[in-house]
Amino acid sequence: MKIVAIVFIALIVASLGSALYYLVADRGQSNRMAKALAIRVGLSITLFLLLMAGYYFGFITDRIT
Repeated sequence: MKIVAIVFIALIVASLGSALYYLVADRGQSNRMAKALAIRVGLSITLFLLLMAGYYFGFITDRIT
């Protein structure tokens, strides 16, 4: 589960970086930045739901080991 979370966080950061690139490169003339930010929001919501499901099904516990 840790690897899945790390992969999702890396994808979220990459999507945020691409949105920044499109903001600078396109100077607001296209909607690629908005699409990149929408993908980032979708990935964030998916990660949140996966973490909730992982806790519910016992893949993630609240005890410190």
